[in-house]
Amino acid sequence: MNIGHDVVVIGGTGVDTTAYVPALPLPYADTYAVPPVVDRIGNTGSGVALGCHALGLRVKLVDLIGDDPQGRFIRAHFAERGVDTGWALAPQGTRRSILLVGPDGRRTSLFDPRAAPGERLPRELYLDAVRGARHVHVSITDFSRHVYPDLRTGSVSTDLHDWDGENDHHRDFAYSSDLVFLSATALGPRRDEVMRDILGRGRARAVVCTEGAEGCRVLDADGFRGFPAAPLPGPVVDSNGAGDAFVSGVLYGLLSGRSLDDSIPLGAVAGAHACTSAGTHENPVGEPDLLLRAGEAGEPGRAEGPGRAGGPGRAGGPGRAGEPGEPVRLP
Repeated sequence: MNIGHDVVVIGGTGVDTTAYVPALPLPYADTYAVPPVVDRIGNTGSGVALGCHALGLRVKLVDLIGDDPQGRFIRAHFAERGVDTGWALAPQGTRRSILLVGPDGRRTSLFDPRAAPGERLPRELYLDAVRGARHVHVSITDFSRHVYPDLRTGSVSTDLHDWDGENDHHRDFAYSSDLVFLSATALGPRRDEVMRDILGRGRARAVVCTEGAEGCRVLDADGFRGFPAAPLPGPVVDSNGAGDAFVSGVLYGLLSGRSLDDSIPLGAVAGAHACTSAGTHENPVGEPDLLLRAGEAGEPGRAEGPGRAGGPGRAGGPGRAGEPGEPVRLP
C-alpha cells in the first residue's frame, strides 16, 4: 500500500571505512598507526534518508546494492531504524568509500562507485512511491538519472556536491531538478555563474550553494542572498555527512510549510550538528534539538514540528499514513 511518503530518496547508499589520520594531505610513509578503523553507513542517499527520518518525516529509500557483507550491513542498518526501503541487486557489489579524516575534521574520500554500464533502477521499485510522495531527492548515482522521466511533475531535489560546473555527469541532475544543492568547493570565482546557469537552463526554481564555515548562498527568482553558518554545538569531530544533513534540514523546513529562507537556517543547524559527531550518518540531529538550536522551540505553529497538532496553518504538516499532504512549494 502506498502510504504517501514525505520524501523518497533515489540511490546513494554505501559503506564508509573511516581512518583518522594525523594530517591531510597525508605525507608518504610506509605505515601509520591510527585509531580503530571503523565501517559505517555512508554515501549521500543514506545521509538524506536518515536525516529526514530522524526529523520525523516519512521516508522511503530505493537503491541497488550488492549481495555482499556491505549490502547486508546496509539492509540491517535501515531495518533497525525503521526506514522504509526498496532494494534491487547490483551484481558488481555495493558502493564503498575509504575516508581519511584529519585532526580538524576535514576529510578526503576515496570513492568506489561500483558502476556498471547500462545499469538501471527497476521502475517497479520506485514508481508507486514517487507518484505518492510529496518530494523526491535524487542522488547523483549514474542509474538515478534515468528516473527523471517519471518525475515530470511534483517536487524534486538533487545535490551536485563539489561539481566544477563542467563535468557532464552532473548535467542531467542539475537541469532536471526543482531544487539544486551544490558546494562551492570546486567552483572558485565561477560560483555565481554556475548558479545562474542552473537556474536559467533547467527546471530549477532555486539553487543553494554551501560554503562550509562561510554559510551558503541562495539564488532564485528574487536574486542572490547569503546565509551564515550555524554555531557549532561542540568541537569539530568529523565533517563527513554535513552536506547531507544540511539537505535534510532544509527539506524538513520546506515540508513543514516554511519558506526557503526560513528553511535554510534549519539546514545550517543540522549540518553543524553533523560536524560534531563521529562518522558520516551515525547520529543525525532529531527534531526537538533542531528546533531548539534554531530558536524555534517556543514559536507558535512550529514547536510541535511537522504533522503534529498545534500551530495555525501547520497542523497538517507533511502528513502521516493515509494523508499524503501537499508537495514542497518553492518560489
